[in-house]
Amino acid sequence: MCTGGCAKCLGITLIPLAGLCALANILLFFPGGTVVKETEHITDEVWYFGGILGSGVLMIFPALVFSGLQNNDCCGCCGNHSCGKRFAMFSSIIFAAVGVVGAGYCFILSAVALHKGPKCDINGNWTYPFTDGNYLGDHAVWDDCKSPENLVPWHLTLFSLLLVMSGIQAVLCAIQALNGLFGTICGDCKCSLTPFQGYSQAKHNFGLQFLFRSVR
Repeated sequence: MCTGGCAKCLGITLIPLAGLCALANILLFFPGGTVVKETEHITDEVWYFGGILGSGVLMIFPALVFSGLQNNDCCGCCGNHSCGKRFAMFSSIIFAAVGVVGAGYCFILSAVALHKGPKCDINGNWTYPFTDGNYLGDHAVWDDCKSPENLVPWHLTLFSLLLVMSGIQAVLCAIQALNGLFGTICGDCKCSLTPFQGYSQAKHNFGLQFLFRSVR
């Protein structure tokens, strides 16, 4: 597959992942699927917007850049047809790095939130009842959270999704960084010509053939 085509596939994959991460982060503002009366009752890591900013907004820019690489103009510069494509592939490495940073930010926040557990109501006191992720392997302690109802599975499911999706995003951006490096060094496997460029190229070839026959 051409480097531009590979980048387009990666970009198309990143776009829905970014949307799902943002959605998961938004749902975390409603612990257990309910609206809390005070914002202090929401888990602290939710307010760092890992899914909205890290794996959402910061991921949209790389995704759009990757998606447009295949259709990038091949005219190049200074008579070099691959110059424009090579520069575009080089710039994609920078955007891939931005994507890795955004996904890494979300990944770390999700891991911390899963380890710490949710903030819930313990006899009228909103606190973090779990320590060192003990609730992950012991479902019996889930009952310590009196409210909101079903808070622990809600917290565990959404932050686990953020962890997995941000990890996938980081891998895809890393792949594009390597793909961009390869495209920068070697260029794209082909460069589609516009109808005008095709006509000019054919005219040029015909002129060379005519000149060669005249010399003979």
